[in-house]
Amino acid sequence: MALLWSAIEPHDRLTWILECFWVMGALIGWFGWWRKLPCTPLLFCLLAAHALFLVIGGKYTYEFVPLGEWVQELLGRERNDYDRVGHFLQGFVPAILAREILIREQVIAKRGWRVITILAYCLAFSAAFELLEFLAALCFGEDATHYLAMQGDVWDTQWDMALCLLGAITSLALLCKAHDRELARAK
Repeated sequence: MALLWSAIEPHDRLTWILECFWVMGALIGWFGWWRKLPCTPLLFCLLAAHALFLVIGGKYTYEFVPLGEWVQELLGRERNDYDRVGHFLQGFVPAILAREILIREQVIAKRGWRVITILAYCLAFSAAFELLEFLAALCFGEDATHYLAMQGDVWDTQWDMALCLLGAITSLALLCKAHDRELARAK
């Protein structure tokens, strides 16, 4: 429903396509995946919340999301930090997704190596996403301005990757025990 809502008169159609493409792709992938490897309730809730966050960003463009504007005004910030929160979530949610796959498929048994692999995966995904944003800027020029959401910050790419890594670390630190309990129940 949120995806359909976001498609109705978005602030910028190209940005909506570029942002919501990921949600549409994930939904298609999930329908093919969930029977073979159903996800834990924790992962499902995280994925749903992240998808909602993305489609809201697609609807308004990250620079103009009303909640971000409200916080921007409240805190006297120069920029709308909805984009920054999005990059934090870009690490927070995929960390649990990667963890669940690695544990269920018994890819990496040792916890330390699993943590390093998850953090590397999240950071690699973030870097790949930044390269895709760069490619979009090259292909679409000025039309990609809202998609990039740099808001005049020359360090935007570095902040995005750092926040993704911080999100992944935070997720693993806060959610591993609860995730382990859910994985044990799922066996």
